Amino acid sequence: MSDPESLTEKTGHLAWCALIALHLARRDGRVTSESQENLFLTRWLADARKQRRFHREVAADIDWLLSVGRRQGVRARLGEKIDYLWQSCAGKMAEQTDLFRLTWALEAAKNTGWDNRILNAREWTSGAALPASAEVNAIRVSRASFEAAFDDDSGQIMPLMVRLSGDVRGLTELLSGCGWGVLPAEDEKIPALYTFTAKSQDSQTPAAVAEKEPDA
Repeated sequence: MSDPESLTEKTGHLAWCALIALHLARRDGRVTSESQENLFLTRWLADARKQRRFHREVAADIDWLLSVGRRQGVRARLGEKIDYLWQSCAGKMAEQTDLFRLTWALEAAKNTGWDNRILNAREWTSGAALPASAEVNAIRVSRASFEAAFDDDSGQIMPLMVRLSGDVRGLTELLSGCGWGVLPAEDEKIPALYTFTAKSQDSQTPAAVAEKEPDA
């Protein structure tokens, strides 16, 4: 998947990934207090910096957040600062095409631990399409469906067929904030089949997304 084109979008991508990771940690009970939130975000940012998950142009944003988080501790209110970064960039995201927002969301999923792959026809129908364990977070996209799903202006014209394993609910929440819905598809021949469908973009935060009932 290609990198976001502007610094605003790259910064927004960083903030969105961090907020989604924090939301999932809260949901799983790994973050239950402000001190745990600060520790989680500090560690997440440090890992992102060390592993070079994001474009070098946002390294300064990561370094600044890390410095504040380490120096001020709970008083840093890292979650609020990162949410502000997202809100300041979200307007640009709402203006993007369906394909751009999907690419952006899938990159965010990758940065929160999802294994993303596009499969040819043989791979799509094979038993090896998904990981052996249903607990592994994996996204498998049909290449044929992907090529037919968008028009020349990068708008969606057909549902995108995907196979999913792992935390589908978490993925649904992530994509929802980027204006995409996840729905199960009934097909006895292809297990774990879902569709990705573009919807109106509301520039939501992960917290707002979490308040809604997920589609899957």
